[in-house]
Amino acid sequence: MITFKDYSSYLQDNPKGYWFKRKLYGWGWTPVTWQGWLVVLGLMLIIIWTAHRLVASNNPFEYLVTLIFAVLGVIVIGYWKGESPRWQWGLKNKKTAQGSSEKRLEKKS
Repeated sequence: MITFKDYSSYLQDNPKGYWFKRKLYGWGWTPVTWQGWLVVLGLMLIIIWTAHRLVASNNPFEYLVTLIFAVLGVIVIGYWKGESPRWQWGLKNKKTAQGSSEKRLEKKS
């Protein structure tokens, strides 16, 4: 079980200065710097702004197109300024990893 302290330590361990780090569970990113949070805030503002415009214009196609481009923009920024995405399920435990390596070596012998 991962504690808040473990999670916080994972997010703060950012020597390359990524705006987004891999999520601990699943595939994707989580913002870890103010720039990453600014990108997320920008996406939220675009969603709210386009929803407000949808009420005024009653054009759902325009709303959908705007949202698609906004989300694609965030994905591009994530690839550019984040860790490479991959499936991940929790933090790797060094003791467990060593133990499994030793077991594999014993089986090969």
